Amino acid sequence: MKHKNATLDDVARHAGVSYQTVSRVLNGSARVADATRARVDEAIRTLNYVPNRMAQQLAGKRGCTLGLITASLGFHAPSQIASAIKGVAGQRGFTVLIAMTEPQHETGLQDALNELKAQRVEGVIINLPLAAQSAAAVVADNPELACLFLDVLPDAGVFHVMFNPADGTRASVDHLYHLGHRHFALLAGPQDSVSARLRLDSWQRALAAYQLHPVASAQGDWSAASGFRCMATMLKAQAAFSAVLVANDQMSLGVISALQQQLAVPEHVSVIGYDDTEDSAYFLPALTTVSQDFNRLGQEAVNRLMARLGQGEGAEGQSIMLPTHLVTRYSTAAPPDGKPSLSLLADELQRIAASLRR
Repeated sequence: MKHKNATLDDVARHAGVSYQTVSRVLNGSARVADATRARVDEAIRTLNYVPNRMAQQLAGKRGCTLGLITASLGFHAPSQIASAIKGVAGQRGFTVLIAMTEPQHETGLQDALNELKAQRVEGVIINLPLAAQSAAAVVADNPELACLFLDVLPDAGVFHVMFNPADGTRASVDHLYHLGHRHFALLAGPQDSVSARLRLDSWQRALAAYQLHPVASAQGDWSAASGFRCMATMLKAQAAFSAVLVANDQMSLGVISALQQQLAVPEHVSVIGYDDTEDSAYFLPALTTVSQDFNRLGQEAVNRLMARLGQGEGAEGQSIMLPTHLVTRYSTAAPPDGKPSLSLLADELQRIAASLRR
């Protein structure tokens, strides 16, 4: 037999108060005595009462639901961003509905926006790489929504909260240069990712400041497997590098795994990742990486979006670039005195990479 959900009347009877008093507690009214509020809260917990948000909205009450549109949560950074946004929103009493779509499918993005609008969402956080023109079109085509973007160019002209890659990438190059490295390999993210392009450009600028150029470069797809394959290809080409800059921590894991088939990290090759995901401190060796404070990103995104919707301080409703910084662990060291032979390692890595593609 299906269990009947508790109603507002059930809560009122259990707490010994009126229907209107329960409603005032749920709406956060200050016109409720502390002892009465405590009784209502206890009744809600005891009965597992869940407010009908849709009914509240249909009755004309202000919505308390935000949307988040993101790519696959299988990658560490997007999943941590989603968790941070949900956590901050939950603390403020807001619900977050998550829709996933592929960034290259613009019709999929609009479909996701339409679905969220159908659920009476008023503000949406979009964590997809978008060109300035595409982001502007999203805003123009959805005037009833407040849209905040997490992966656009800083000068795209749309409402955004983003990390500034320049601080962390410059610190990465400085750190390796002062250790004595002069031969760098770069492993960027996919070309269609705005953040990946910004990181690559920042690395190149930082190297150019030392009159250096990368001796090898490649593009992965953010996965550890692509990091492994790209490193195998670099080594097969026998490029002489002593340090690798990698666009995210997951690809760094693949890079380290490839190198450690026969070489040691950091004794032979130093590796710096990007993101400072929760598990990067437990790589072997612990990964030196650029830290992005995902919890702060979630806080800023939710607070600024709510301010844009008129539920926060006005100044918070503006765009912001958040800082990044280098976290030094054990995957970097001074370069070796002699250059290790890479040909045997490259052959073995090609064999392993081929087996992974089967």
